[in-house]
Amino acid sequence: MLKLFTLFVAAVIASPALANDTMAEVKTGGLIFAQSDDVSMAQEDLFISASEVRVDYIFENSSDKDVESLVAFPMPDITGQVDNNSAISDYDSDNFLHFSTVQDGRPITAKLQQRVVSLGIDVTEEFAKYGIPVLPYSQKTTEALAKLPETVRKDWISRGLVYPMGAGDAAGVDLVPLWTLRSTYWWRTTFPAKKKVSVEHRYKPAVGGTVAISFLEGGEPKGERFEEYSRKYCLDGDFVRVAQQRAREAEAGGANYTESWISYVLSTGANWAGPIKRFQLTIDKGKPGSLISFCGSNVQKIGPTTFRMTSEDFDPAKDFDILILNPPETAQ
Repeated sequence: MLKLFTLFVAAVIASPALANDTMAEVKTGGLIFAQSDDVSMAQEDLFISASEVRVDYIFENSSDKDVESLVAFPMPDITGQVDNNSAISDYDSDNFLHFSTVQDGRPITAKLQQRVVSLGIDVTEEFAKYGIPVLPYSQKTTEALAKLPETVRKDWISRGLVYPMGAGDAAGVDLVPLWTLRSTYWWRTTFPAKKKVSVEHRYKPAVGGTVAISFLEGGEPKGERFEEYSRKYCLDGDFVRVAQQRAREAEAGGANYTESWISYVLSTGANWAGPIKRFQLTIDKGKPGSLISFCGSNVQKIGPTTFRMTSEDFDPAKDFDILILNPPETAQ
């Protein structure tokens, strides 16, 4: 179990492009392996930054026989909304996180399964029947929805698959997707008997954020949002005092600090035999100049912008969330 720890340092990352005042971060994690009593994780090195997540695994098959396993990377669910505030930027690619995997130095060609769900009902076959792309925010999807027959448009509106934007009948309005896309990359692999296997996993995180410091009320650390941040990011007194000072400077005519949120799901991958023998987490904030808070243990500064947490016999029972306050561009 992680011991709560707050780190207060100066560092900055490039702020995500914000469509409105706020962009919700999208939680992602590592690879998920089929349950095995013979394969253990000897090592996991996790690297998190605003531009890339890297996970390097070393697995060991301690048995006398080869173990075949199914490996999957669940992409985050993408749900259509009238007001899109998701931090995902590449809506025209099925691989919208630019996911890739290498095993023992060889690239893995993964299969992609995509399902479309609305109100808990799988409607994937209907989308295939009418030639509708499944990515809710893709421009190709918008164009295809505009060509739906009127009877289908009315039916999909009534069933909550789409929302009509604008006045007029069903044939004269734009349709906004409301369905949820569930995507998973998967492949089969073999862990040879009495050998170690290295797996390298990369993708671009969907970093959320807001254009101002949002956890202060009237410049004071109070309210539900502050309590939520305190639990989620382990805010300490020094961090809060400096945040208050930066907020006062903005009110006096300065530029606002912005928040960045990065979330990583640690707890979904524990399907191997025993705990992770050696776990290492490295966080890189890019440039000096911002404030950071997160929960962890045994954290050390190892470079101007990098911090590391290590653990032996690590059992991932809690997800990992990072809060960064980014200074204005002129202050960097």
